Amino acid sequence: MEWMNSLFVVPSAMQTVVVLSLICALGLAAGKIRVMGVSLGVAFVFFVGILAGHLGLAVDARMLDYAQSFGLILFVYCLGLSVGPGFFGSLAHEGFALNMWSLAVILIGTAMAVALCPLTGIALPDMAGILCGATTNTPALGAAQQTLSQLGLPHNSTALGCAVTYPLGVIGVILALLVLSKLPAALKVRKSSVSQTENETFIARFNVVNPALEGKNLAEIAAMTHFKFIISRIWRDAEVIVPKSVTQLRMNDRLMVVTHPDEVDALEILFGQRIKEEDWNSSEVDWNALDNKMESRVVVLTRPMLNGKRLGSLHVRHTYRVNISRITRGDIKLLAVPDLRLQYGDRLHVVGDPKAVDEVEAFFGNSVQSLNEPNLAAIFIGIILGLALGAIPVNLPGMSLPVKLGMAGGPIIVGILVGAFGPRFHLITYTTRSASLMLRKLGLSLYLACLGLDSGAHFFETVVRPEGLMWVGVGFILTLVPVLIVGYIAMRIRKFDFGTICGILCGSMANPMALAYANDTIEGDAPSVSYATVYPLGMFARVIIVQVMLMFLL
Repeated sequence: MEWMNSLFVVPSAMQTVVVLSLICALGLAAGKIRVMGVSLGVAFVFFVGILAGHLGLAVDARMLDYAQSFGLILFVYCLGLSVGPGFFGSLAHEGFALNMWSLAVILIGTAMAVALCPLTGIALPDMAGILCGATTNTPALGAAQQTLSQLGLPHNSTALGCAVTYPLGVIGVILALLVLSKLPAALKVRKSSVSQTENETFIARFNVVNPALEGKNLAEIAAMTHFKFIISRIWRDAEVIVPKSVTQLRMNDRLMVVTHPDEVDALEILFGQRIKEEDWNSSEVDWNALDNKMESRVVVLTRPMLNGKRLGSLHVRHTYRVNISRITRGDIKLLAVPDLRLQYGDRLHVVGDPKAVDEVEAFFGNSVQSLNEPNLAAIFIGIILGLALGAIPVNLPGMSLPVKLGMAGGPIIVGILVGAFGPRFHLITYTTRSASLMLRKLGLSLYLACLGLDSGAHFFETVVRPEGLMWVGVGFILTLVPVLIVGYIAMRIRKFDFGTICGILCGSMANPMALAYANDTIEGDAPSVSYATVYPLGMFARVIIVQVMLMFLL
């Protein structure tokens, strides 16, 4: 049985891999089990890790710390990379409001922690640790310990309070999301839970019956309005036209138009009449069956030199006499406007003469096979830059200690920046959706397995102590109540869809496991986008607030 001991008992690199792999495998398998229609998915890895730690499984502390850190870094960087293309659009559109809701969660939780000190008899340093564990924020714990050290106060119980409340801090957010999803208010916002960025285009047919457009070319019409639209085809009697900017409209022309969903009604007023006999946004539409003179083809951008170029600078319409009506980037459908920057892996919807489409296909590359080869070097370089950013100390006025983004904040910010602006510097950041999901899930599984294994060793023996039970209960309240209050109010106001609300709540609590649960149960990328939007500011706020709380109230 010596070989069994070498696999599971004797600390080594091999034993670490075996134990963590076993925890991940069992947790992922159990996470698929549904109880009353609910499954925890990858979150169950955390609970298997706690059980394994309680049963006495242990690995080398340094290897455990490495695996936990690498898993978290991989998860947050790939998350930032995936939401980067749509992040700044979301930030400009509603980023301020998202962060205000996140700060509301943070401030309510902090106020409750301060108020509960005299009610429960828990000392403020201990309450600081309980608050850090309840909000799963280890950078805030480090800031609290350093503040207490500078004040000449002990901080051992602060770390213990964090360790005891951390597991239920993770679970509490998931339970809160589950409770919110069952409330009647959730039904009114759940219908729009798919990320709005997934439907940034809408296809409609119009008849030109507005006499004011007679004889005007498309450039003149576009200058008359601030609405953005692409006319991919014009049917004029028996003729099919691929329009250019100088193409003049005539009465009774029939137009195939791609625009934004919220601008369809305005375009109906502009052109005069919308034809509604068929849904042109269905994936089942056979575009090549519309006429036998034009071909519609999806061409994939795989030519590296075109990465980051603006679509208008390529002059595709004038050179090849074709129209690019829309572009699909991952799950996001984008309007093919001239100032749109192209990215490696974009899928361009091209309409034109079959021979011209062949030439455009060769111009853009369309080598689908090359997309299956992920650019791993860019991922590792991004991780290095993220860690470098996270290690930079930031001195804030009135704070005695510098604040750092850390190994979670730095990589997610760099991931967002690379995903959003990488193509402008001709960086190929493309990864297939399946590869991105696999990297994220691999990193999160490693992180949760290590976290559970580390917490489980002393979790149950600490909980059974009288003060331990009180700490766990108080921590659970600090996790659950602020999330429920803000989530319910946000749903009642109905400004955001349910997926966005879940992302706000997960980001304000710095809880990647709850985000994974939200992504598993909600269609679309809305939770990830809003999570990434509020996470950096929320993490900064928690680190600063815990220091302010200790310095001014002790």
